[in-house]
Amino acid sequence: MTISRTICLGFIAVISVGTLLLMMPFSITEGHWGSFLVALFMSTSAVCVTGLAVVDPNTYFSFWGELILLLLVQIGGLGYMTMTTFLMLLIGRKFDLQQRFAIQESFDRPFLQGSRNLVKSIIATTLIFELTGSFFLTYKFSQEYNLSESLWLGIFHSVSAFNNAGFSLFKDNLMGYSDSIIVNFVITGLIIFGGIGYQVIIEIYLWLEHLKAKKKTRFYFSLNFKVVIRATSLLLVLGTIAFLFIESHNPDTIAEFNLKDKLMAAWFQSVTTRTAGFNTIDNGKLAVNSLLITMILMFIGASPSGTGGGIKTTTVSILANCTRSVLRGKESVIVFKRTIPPPLVLKAIAVVFGSVITVIIVTSLITFIEFKLTSSVAAVAILFEVVSAFGTVGLSMGITASLSGVSQLLIVAMMYIGRVGVILLIAAVIGDPRPTTIKYAEENLLIG
Repeated sequence: MTISRTICLGFIAVISVGTLLLMMPFSITEGHWGSFLVALFMSTSAVCVTGLAVVDPNTYFSFWGELILLLLVQIGGLGYMTMTTFLMLLIGRKFDLQQRFAIQESFDRPFLQGSRNLVKSIIATTLIFELTGSFFLTYKFSQEYNLSESLWLGIFHSVSAFNNAGFSLFKDNLMGYSDSIIVNFVITGLIIFGGIGYQVIIEIYLWLEHLKAKKKTRFYFSLNFKVVIRATSLLLVLGTIAFLFIESHNPDTIAEFNLKDKLMAAWFQSVTTRTAGFNTIDNGKLAVNSLLITMILMFIGASPSGTGGGIKTTTVSILANCTRSVLRGKESVIVFKRTIPPPLVLKAIAVVFGSVITVIIVTSLITFIEFKLTSSVAAVAILFEVVSAFGTVGLSMGITASLSGVSQLLIVAMMYIGRVGVILLIAAVIGDPRPTTIKYAEENLLIG
């Protein structure tokens, strides 16, 4: 039982338990046993913090079903190893070496010391953000609902947003609040902080503590912090400008909005494509250019150790700097005056290549299965759905429920692969690589 297999099987175990619970009569509004496929799809979507749905959660599930769905989102957002470690802390069990290595693998960082404190910090950070978001959202929803309903709506949407899940208890998601400043900026704030990763949030906290203490020494941010902040900021700004420019003339989306609402809608769309899944405009009516931009942003996704999916901002940054190094005739990849180790560059290439191949294969299979939908529009919708599932985003052009059972199972597989990661899943299947001292002779090969 390798570390990668422990993590992958852990997610499968949580999905299985969630499926069983969501099938129970007490989870269903009508009080009967639910469909296995619906329960499996919704459980996977929750644990993989995707947000794709084949049913309306508010009408299909009872309060207990919604609560189970939200707990699955919370477990999926924190990660299997974080949750199991937290439970071990609660019952007083000690960490063994394998547990520490598993946490190291989950967060993709080389540490063994301080694992216990890190997990505590992650739990505390999550609660602070979710409670803060719940307070503001409850205040907004209390203007339309009674206290108990607004409190539940605030908690549900806050947890869903911070974990980048995208589940909503409103039939039209958040389209009814496209003009609300509170909803737009609270939800997007939770999405951003949930997606940039716990390491970045902790560094921001340490930096603020450094400023508060008025220390004369300079505070140094890690390379991970610099890369994540730069890539995230650049993608958010470019995405907002692109959506505003393209959709401002689209009468089916934001053309009729005033300037303030247009800016908020474009900003929200740019943020939510980063693996969140909420929407304040109808994705099925976006212009073709906007759909392409949305799929690119969904594929890139969030940042390492965050609650989102995708190939990650750091991966894209490494490949972009790799290209720059080649164009400048350099033999090493330099990022912020730091040399990236060759194994890390190879890993970035493997992640992108494996992800692209996976998306192509699943898209081709669903297109073949759904031959009745075969058209240019349907093909784009299927590709959009697959990329959304892989990036654990949850945005859809409205075809999720209409897909056949086999196609929905393929989407389930994509959500799972997107959450655990292509490389980690392959490592779980083939086992850990065996070290070797063999070195082969070099020979040139034509490239490009």
